[in-house]
Order: sequence, then structure tokens, then C-alpha cells
Amino acid sequence: MSPQTAISATLLLPLAGSVLALAFGRRPNLREIATLLAAAGTLAAVASLTPAVLAGRRPGLELFEILPGLPLAFALEPLGLLFALVAAGLWIVTTCYSIGYMRGSGEGHQTRYYACFALSIAAALGVALSANLLTLFVCYEALTLSTYPLVTHHGDERARRGGRTYLAVLMFTSIGLLLLAVLWTWQLAGTLDFRPGGILADKAGPGALGLLLALYAFGTGKAALMPFHRWLPAAMVAPTPVSALLHAVAVVKVGVFTVLKVAIYVFGIDLLHETGIGLGLAYAAAVTVLVASLVALRQDNLKARLAYSTVSQLGYIVLGAGLASPWSVLGGGMHIAMHALGKITLFFCAGAIYVAAHKTEISEMRGIGRTMPVTTFAFLLASLSVIGLPPFGGTWSKWFLVMGAVESRQIVLVSLLMISSLLNIAYLVPIAVRGFFYAPVGSSRNPGIAEAPLFCLVPLCLTAAGCIALFFFADPIYRLLLPIVQAH
Repeated sequence: MSPQTAISATLLLPLAGSVLALAFGRRPNLREIATLLAAAGTLAAVASLTPAVLAGRRPGLELFEILPGLPLAFALEPLGLLFALVAAGLWIVTTCYSIGYMRGSGEGHQTRYYACFALSIAAALGVALSANLLTLFVCYEALTLSTYPLVTHHGDERARRGGRTYLAVLMFTSIGLLLLAVLWTWQLAGTLDFRPGGILADKAGPGALGLLLALYAFGTGKAALMPFHRWLPAAMVAPTPVSALLHAVAVVKVGVFTVLKVAIYVFGIDLLHETGIGLGLAYAAAVTVLVASLVALRQDNLKARLAYSTVSQLGYIVLGAGLASPWSVLGGGMHIAMHALGKITLFFCAGAIYVAAHKTEISEMRGIGRTMPVTTFAFLLASLSVIGLPPFGGTWSKWFLVMGAVESRQIVLVSLLMISSLLNIAYLVPIAVRGFFYAPVGSSRNPGIAEAPLFCLVPLCLTAAGCIALFFFADPIYRLLLPIVQAH
């Protein structure tokens, strides 16, 4: 398969999966098999591009010009390949989980769910493979629109209200701020292409560049920097597999991926470092990390606590982009993969508890580990990875971020990263402790085992195991991302 064919397959197979899901809507087994085959084919297509990228090539595909000199074009570089592998790989796992969850909880409109989910993956992969800011913006907006039906899946007033917040915040930030940043970049640089070293050197003074960076950071609402984070907790009205899509597979990762890619290929690490404009972004992200962690502590609803945890964890990646040091950029890139596996496991566990025990509040989960030991243990493993303790994958990304802060002589940020990890412990570990060591409410005996359906249980076990595997096999990710920063 040629690289151009592989890129085409990567973008078209999810679209085909959406069409097939609609076509087989009355035959659920065929619908879900078709979705799984589309997901597996997509992952195979992305994986086939890996040798070319590792060899230093940048395979690309140009479709047509939207405006003179502004084509809809795709090209793959190391950061985009990492994100594409994460999105395509987790699509398979999430589809398996969706089968158990959607059937186990008796959800309606399942055909629409699978069709929109596949469209969302197509849009996310379009962002990952974007060769320029225009293509990225088009795919970014497509992702917002394709996920809206998923957020409002239940169709009640609460879902519609959450969907309005979701759409309003993301459309306002993208059209009001991100589009303005893209147009300003075009005016300054005369191009929107992603280029190693950036395209803005000597194009404007530090003040103008600092404002432009702020427009990108806050205009990328999916990165959930405060105060443009409210859409994420509001979207928790969606079914749990959708929450997994939002938090791990596509939506928020598109946000932080965009910020990181703009920092590397539009501004350039050297420009951000030399002008010091990235430090403002780093400290804005640090505020989000700390405040979101404190808010998470106060949430009794499990999905709400995990939502604010995500807001905080996204701040780590944006902080890495703002520090603009080789270590911090590597840490931010690695955290895309590390957080994806950890957070998707946490949401899978939350959904499994809902399906099996119909519990959503943490205060109701005393003794849940006695009835659902596998799920609760997986939750503990994923929590330790998100916290950044060895031997779990999150250790490496957080270590590199701390190294980047030390390298930049930002001791305040080093301290904040340490405090944030302590807060991670405070809002995640007690959930598993409550589950294993507290007696069930109103019960003096040990109840029997009552885990979620196998299609829910197996995926969360696989992703929990992945959190450990990433600690021991992080070197391929490190080597994949290293060319991004080797010149610096």
C-alpha cells in the first residue's frame, strides 16, 4: 500500500464505517461487526505509515485548493502519527465496550450512536493528518458538529441543555478566536503550512506574537483551558462511551494536539523560548491544572470528578507547549498517549459500575470493590497511572514535564506539578479505597460478585494493562517524537 493510499484509507474507512452502521441499523450484529472491521482497517492503515515516518519521510496527500494557495491537504509527521495511532487504536476498544454498555443499559438510538462515533473518528484523524491550519480548522469544526448528537444522545432536557453549552462554547471559541488566529497567521506569514521550526519568525514583535498565541490557546476550546472549560463537565450527560470519546479518544486530545502542533510548527520552539511568550501560556495552563484539581475534589458524581480531572490533565500538555523546551514538548506529546489510556480506563470503569450496580455517586460506592473487584482494581491501576507513579505509563510524561520546567528554571511550575500530583492522589485513590475497604451501605455481609457484561469488562482490563505496558515500552513513543526536538 502506497503512503497516499494509506492516508486515503485512514480518512475514508471511518466514513465507510458510518455509512455501514446506518445501512445495517436494523441488524445490530452486522452493524457492530462492520464498525469493528472499519476500526481495525483504520488502525492497520495508520500503522502502515509508521515505517515511513520513522525513516524521516513525511507522506502527504493534497486533495484540492479551497482558496488559491490554500489546499485541503494532509501530511503525517511524528506527533500526528502518535495521535492517529491513539485514536484509531482506542476506537476498536471503545467499540467493543460500547456493545456491552449500550446493550447492557438498554440505550436507544444505537445506530445513530455508532454512525456519529465513526464520523467523529474521521474528523479526529483529519486533524491528526492536517498539513496546514486550514485543513485542521475544517476537521476541527467537523468534529464539533459530529459529536453534538452524541452529547445529546438521551434527548431529554438535561441532555439538550448540556448540548447547548457544548456547542456554544466550542463554536464561540473556534469562530471568534481560533479562526481569527488562523487569518492573522495567514496575513503575517503568507502561508498556513505546518513547517519544522515554525512560520512566524521575524514576522511580528513579541507583543503581537503573545496575543496571537493567546488566541490559539483559548480559541482551541477543546483544550479546555479555563475559563473555556464548561463544555466538558456539561457534556457528561452523554452515555459513558461518549465520555470516553470526549476525554480519551478524540475531542480533548484534538484540543491539546492542536495547541502543541501550533507551538511546534507555527510558532516554533525556538521562537517561543527566545521571546519568552510561551511562559504566559504555561502559567495559564498551570492555573487550570491547580483549580480544576481543587474542583474535582468537591465532586461526588464520579463522571463529574473525572471530567474536572481531565481539565486538569489537559493543562499538563498545554503547559509543556508553553515551556517550549525539548523535554517539556516530549512530555506533552507523550502525555497524549499516557493520559488517553489512563482516562479511558477510568471512564470505562465508571460506565461498568453504572451498568452493573446503577451507581453514579462516589458516596454510594462504599464496598463496590467487593461486588466488582476487577473493575475497582482496574480503576486503581488507571488512577496510579494518571497520578504518575511507577510502574505506570503516566510516570514518563510527568517526569519529562518536570524536567522541562527545571530546564526552563521555572521552580514555581515544578512545585505546582508536584502539588497537582498530590491532588490527583486525593481525588482518585479514595474512590478505590472506599470500594475495597469500606463495608457496603446497609449490608453486614459480603455480597456476591456482580461485574458488568464481558464486553464492558474485557476492554477496561486491556486498557488498564496498557497503563502498565506503557511504563516498560515507552521507548518507541520517545523515539517517535524525538525528531521534533532534536534540532533544539
